[in-house]
Amino acid sequence: MVRAVVIAAPASGSGKTTVATGLMAAFARRGTAVAPFKIGPDYIDPGYHTLAAGRPGRNLDPVLVGEQRIGPLVRHGARGAEVAVIEGVMGLFDGRVSDGYGSTAQVAAMVGAPVVLVVDCKGQSRSVAALLHGFRSFDPTVRIAGVVLNRVGSERHAEVLRAACAEVGLPVLGVLPRRTELAVPSRHLGLVTAAEHGVAATSAVDAMAELVAEHVDLDAVLAVAEPLPGGDVWSPGTGEPQGRRPVVAMAGGAAFSFGYAEHVELLDAAGADVVLVDPLRDEKLPDGTSALVLPGGFPEEHVVALGGNAPLRTAIRELAATGAPIHAECGGLLYLCRDLDGVEMCDVLPASAAMTGRLTLGYREAVALTGSSLFAAGERVSGHEFHHCAVTPRAGERPAWGWRGAEPEGFVHGGVHASFLHTHPAGNPGAVARFVAAAQVGS
Repeated sequence: MVRAVVIAAPASGSGKTTVATGLMAAFARRGTAVAPFKIGPDYIDPGYHTLAAGRPGRNLDPVLVGEQRIGPLVRHGARGAEVAVIEGVMGLFDGRVSDGYGSTAQVAAMVGAPVVLVVDCKGQSRSVAALLHGFRSFDPTVRIAGVVLNRVGSERHAEVLRAACAEVGLPVLGVLPRRTELAVPSRHLGLVTAAEHGVAATSAVDAMAELVAEHVDLDAVLAVAEPLPGGDVWSPGTGEPQGRRPVVAMAGGAAFSFGYAEHVELLDAAGADVVLVDPLRDEKLPDGTSALVLPGGFPEEHVVALGGNAPLRTAIRELAATGAPIHAECGGLLYLCRDLDGVEMCDVLPASAAMTGRLTLGYREAVALTGSSLFAAGERVSGHEFHHCAVTPRAGERPAWGWRGAEPEGFVHGGVHASFLHTHPAGNPGAVARFVAAAQVGS
């Protein structure tokens, strides 16, 4: 039996990442097997969750995968665990801008898990009772099981806050004092990734674990967690793949860390041998590479090192020239351009990339404008765009995607499918199977 609990907050910046990651690490350190999850399309928090729990951090996003897959994905990721700790996104009821779809509250209901609310108490005392009353009554189907009070200034402050929580009948599961040393470096798209932060990321997780273990009642959190309902378990494959197993190289490391755990599982189930390659370190592709996956990440932060690795850039350009299937998203798109901020990149695509001061963010309902090794022309997907970059031209002669209110975007160039649009492979398993089949043809 796996128990589950959702860690949410009234708003971003309340401390839910500290509490969720700290809980994962504190449980794991006392021998409780933890399955870590993050609601929404965020790639960064799951890296810290992986460090904390010692298991792959996974995302739950009904916009990207469909609500029918949320329960099965949780049960898949939680196999062998004792408790699933699910970190929410933004405020409890915040989701897709247009309608709130995909909010933490909605996913908690899909999973059948209670919510622990992390409240930033700096600057308030008894008013926390009104806040809690409002959040609990706004949607009675959301089961708020307890509260963690964060950034509490003193023992007296804690006493007043506890009394306020008692007024609305919600138990206090933890009281965290104000501290500043847990701050993890951030940049234009959020926290610095765990892959980039290295030893300091481990130290940050250690500090979160110690803080939570000292100031949160772990047994009380386990007591409010509830068993996951039974049901289907997501599977990356339905049978034995046919044909030769092609080698699919997948970029990783500090520059390309934006990926979903299910992607590798789906590639493997479809019949591929997935081999990781770090463009910051490796000077050649794995032997026998038939296809390449270039996920998102922060290539702009490592542009000099990426540009300096000429042997790998040449190898990728030569692979693309053979027509081999290459799947590049966001950061991967930048890497395939002629140059990024004036530094030479792979020169696979007839475009230049540059950082801008403008954030492009949001879900996209997109249609494939050109058939490729991933999608048939006319196929529709739900995706997510999140970057501070511009590519000129925005699309090639054979654009990858179109969506309402925007010009065509991305490139289908030989065997390359490259764009800013992030998709979740679990929401598009047919695209992964199609990609591997294309790799088998060329292997």
